[in-house]
Amino acid sequence: MSTATLVPETRDLSGDDAWATLRRTGRRRLLVDAFLRMRVADGFSHARSLAYMTTLAAVQGVIALVGLAGVVGGSGFSTVVGATVRAAVPGPAGQALTAAVAHAHSTGAQHRWPALVFGTIGTLVTATTAFGQLERALNRLYGVEQDRPTVQKYGRAFVLALTAGSATALAFVSLALGKDLLVHAASGTLSTLWNGGRWALGIVLVGAAVTVMLRECPRRRQPRFSWLAFGAGLAVAGTVIVTVVLGLFFRTSSSFGQTYGPLAGTVALLLWTLLSSMVVLFGAAVAAQLEAVRSGASEPQDQEKVAESEPGQQPGQHTGEARADERGVRAAS
Repeated sequence: MSTATLVPETRDLSGDDAWATLRRTGRRRLLVDAFLRMRVADGFSHARSLAYMTTLAAVQGVIALVGLAGVVGGSGFSTVVGATVRAAVPGPAGQALTAAVAHAHSTGAQHRWPALVFGTIGTLVTATTAFGQLERALNRLYGVEQDRPTVQKYGRAFVLALTAGSATALAFVSLALGKDLLVHAASGTLSTLWNGGRWALGIVLVGAAVTVMLRECPRRRQPRFSWLAFGAGLAVAGTVIVTVVLGLFFRTSSSFGQTYGPLAGTVALLLWTLLSSMVVLFGAAVAAQLEAVRSGASEPQDQEKVAESEPGQQPGQHTGEARADERGVRAAS
């Protein structure tokens, strides 16, 4: 059960209001309160569910891409997909997905259509489910207890999977491939421009995707993009840091592969998606807490919900409040 305080909806607030609130609150205080909001909203459990669905979507998406390469009759695309996976996903996790690429490409031509069809369907279903899970997680962070009706919830999740999900995938492609992306299609000036601008493009795509998720997923009227910018920026930066740190760890650690053996790739992929999901939800918690401070509901945890969830407690009376009342009675006597 989420005990996060409901964040009142704010209207017609400008970017100047957002930065003024941030300066008045202080970054350290905001981050601490946002972590508490995420914890009392059961954000870590939601992150685990989101990580699981993201892992399934990643594996099936790779199978669909390789099936597409087989249908169009070119092996170069499969090579590019493999290079993308190895560069974009840390260490053993990339090896696990690359093995899926090799298996799909090694099948006969008659088996490539099923790889494309089932991989595409599986990717859409799991990605839609992941965005449905993201809506539930963000609702709880904002203190909203009810998700949208089923048709509205998953209809919106499907659209977000096609838009924000695709933007995220393209961002990782642009950040991971480098020269390999255009090596077979272009050279000279175009290749130079791509190599110089792909980092900026990738960061912009990730930032836009995360901001759209924060704005469209919760079941409430969200504020302007400027109010989500700080939380979205933390989510993007956290995802990049997680990827780089895990990549360095997997490349330098010899004991990880020896410990987990053939399961190392699966464990690494799940770890990567879990930590990435956590930092994305933490960024959302920061955005929610910033708006909560501006609307006067700065306490991350709703004490009435806590009292209702504790046997013997009356709604509206927290344990700390009961002790304060008891001290007042003793003083009066």
